[in-house]
Amino acid sequence: MQTQLAGWHTVTVASMKGGIGKTTVSALLGLVLAEYRGDRVVALDANPDAGTLADRLLGQAVPYTVRDLLKNLDTIHSLTDVATYTSLAGRLQVLASEQDPAMSESFNRDEYVAVTKVLKRFYNIIITDSGTGLLHSAMHGALENTGTLVIAGAPTVDGGSRAAKTLDWLKEHGFEDLVSNAVVVISLHQISDNIDRGAVVDHFQQRCRAVVEIPGDPHLATGGLIQLEQLRPRTRDAAISLGALVADAFHYSRNHLRPPEVPHPAQAEVD
Repeated sequence: MQTQLAGWHTVTVASMKGGIGKTTVSALLGLVLAEYRGDRVVALDANPDAGTLADRLLGQAVPYTVRDLLKNLDTIHSLTDVATYTSLAGRLQVLASEQDPAMSESFNRDEYVAVTKVLKRFYNIIITDSGTGLLHSAMHGALENTGTLVIAGAPTVDGGSRAAKTLDWLKEHGFEDLVSNAVVVISLHQISDNIDRGAVVDHFQQRCRAVVEIPGDPHLATGGLIQLEQLRPRTRDAAISLGALVADAFHYSRNHLRPPEVPHPAQAEVD
């Protein structure tokens, strides 16, 4: 977990199927990295269908979204300027998705790249909670700029096969390196008696760098606000293990070794 990061690193959480814990994984990863490391960490909801990342991390409506940031990119000159559009969950900064589906659908590759270009100036770690559609324009922008890929899956017929198909699609479209270095997260809140859980884990271990199983947890099952201190110890330990595996990739980050801009002392309170 303490692997040094000299510049910035982007993490994309993806899946081909909704309802298997992708946003939960994004939230847990963001919370543990922000809590247990000294980096500035921001979680970006790039879901084109009114994503729920902010709901899971904040438990309330937000005054600004990524769409507002996009409208005002030219005004961003400091960490304080960026913080106008983010909200704080513990030590984690959260940039919410647009909640109007008609507007969020227009969040495309170029806009995603523009937003992350700004975020890289001020944050060490950028976590993108992507939509479930791999063909969506913003998803292509995320994949092209990903340092570490995290794939969400479940030990069910649908959840396991969709995760495998996600890896297949990525390899077919030139993202072999992302697949081989990916971390697969198996959420155990859904378990099928017809599936050999060990076989599912073995399958992904052979294709990717690591596999983490997130135990079922009453706190996560509510679908509400996620707080690390409310998790069962085994669940929290699994989330920390996920964070440590992602941090291991900082050794060979392909991102530019350029630290984020240091705020003026008067802006320190927003960090």
